[in-house]
Amino acid sequence: MVISGGGPVGLMLACELRLAGVDVLVVERLPEPDQTIKAGSVNLTTAEAFYRRGLLPAMDEVVQQNFAQIKKFLESRGAGGPKGAIPVGHFAGIMVAATGVDFDDPDFRDVGPAARVVVIQQQAVEAILTGRALELGVEIRRGAELTGFDADDEGVTVHLGDGGSVRAGWLVGADGGRSRVRKLAGFEFPGTDPAITGRQAMADLTGTEVLPGGWQHGDGGLYVHGPTPGRFLTVEFDGPPADRDAPITAQELEDSFRRVSGADVRVTKVHSATRFTDNARQASTYRQGRVLLAGDAAHVHSPFGGQGLNLGIGDAVNLGWKLAATIRGWAPEGLLDSYTTERHPIGEWVLEWTRAQVALMRSDVRTKALRRVVDDLLHTGDGATYLAKKLSGVLHRYPIEGEHDLTGRAAPDFAFADGTRLGEHLHDGQALLLDLAENTELPETAAGWAGRVKVLTAKCVGDAAPTGVLVRPDGHIAWARDDGSADGLDGALRRWFGEPA
Repeated sequence: MVISGGGPVGLMLACELRLAGVDVLVVERLPEPDQTIKAGSVNLTTAEAFYRRGLLPAMDEVVQQNFAQIKKFLESRGAGGPKGAIPVGHFAGIMVAATGVDFDDPDFRDVGPAARVVVIQQQAVEAILTGRALELGVEIRRGAELTGFDADDEGVTVHLGDGGSVRAGWLVGADGGRSRVRKLAGFEFPGTDPAITGRQAMADLTGTEVLPGGWQHGDGGLYVHGPTPGRFLTVEFDGPPADRDAPITAQELEDSFRRVSGADVRVTKVHSATRFTDNARQASTYRQGRVLLAGDAAHVHSPFGGQGLNLGIGDAVNLGWKLAATIRGWAPEGLLDSYTTERHPIGEWVLEWTRAQVALMRSDVRTKALRRVVDDLLHTGDGATYLAKKLSGVLHRYPIEGEHDLTGRAAPDFAFADGTRLGEHLHDGQALLLDLAENTELPETAAGWAGRVKVLTAKCVGDAAPTGVLVRPDGHIAWARDDGSADGLDGALRRWFGEPA
């Protein structure tokens, strides 16, 4: 099994596959981890994925180290809401504070310790996942560039830049928005062309002391300043850059910052910088034979709202167990194709969400008027709650057949009488059948799937819970009952975990 791309998505996928006992080789073009500025936070569903694999403590350790800088940013004028209020996110730079959100809304399931938006740089996420991947036995080859591949019915031969080749059963392209795997395989990649040039940098600056932090709109575009000293972002509606690969100079960054802020800003040294656009495209399918796509290789969009990393981690967690089941030979028909069926609609939503934000960031008088209306709406209780639900991912529901309202949704983090919670029982990446009413019919029904599905008999504390729940390895519910029966369980086990042994 070969994964092209050693960023967070490729590494998360590699970890999921290793938990299932699959040998994995990750080939990464860059000799060292990419230090380019990228995502600065992860949403609730990504924090939940880390929690379910025992990685949340490592993430929290990084967050605590950076808390002073984060607190200063939240107290700036750009953070939205009362001073110091923690924002749940933004829409087109309109920040919404957690104080305005109704977290008692029934759509906010109990996620236990993962109930947070985690402010953490993508480089730190990658470092955490690299450590875990190595612990699990993933082979990571840095400085190894995929230059081509030949796929047939039996597998894929991957060609590398050093002239060598690797034969594997499957290839996953997690190699970014300009994915070589996607292009060589000929995946259709429809979408919309870019209208903006964005620049993001870490640099030595002067002249920013008079500028408010956070998202600031002006006649020339917009900028974001903070939370880390020297970090900023500019957006101008002048079309895509003429040469996106040309080195970014201090002069280019300085000129852009001045145009959008109107301030006498000077950039004296560039530490890290990148350009981006609002190019919005998605592969028509995420699978062609033995070649699959995940993360930015499958879908690209502007970075607004920070959804790219979250979307990619969701891809990895959804794909990992399904691909492992296919490799190990027990996957039921159609299981691997359900990866596209379940994830493609969420990718489409993210593309639409980011397109709408770019449209609302324009500086003409009509768009400014519309932005003020949206601002007012998002600062109502219903508006803030709606935004928080959309950004957190709690509304995502996979199209899984079943009568119970929980079917297809991510499982609540049930609290058990022995002091444990559901997430703690998912660290090994296995499916879990919860017998919450001491019903011997449930474990008896699942006995034929031992080794694929664990059974946990437990008592829930707190709110009323179903009597039985089948949780897939990705944390989504495949079956649930309230009446103590096992009706439908055998069919759900066969649908997701193949024929009994």
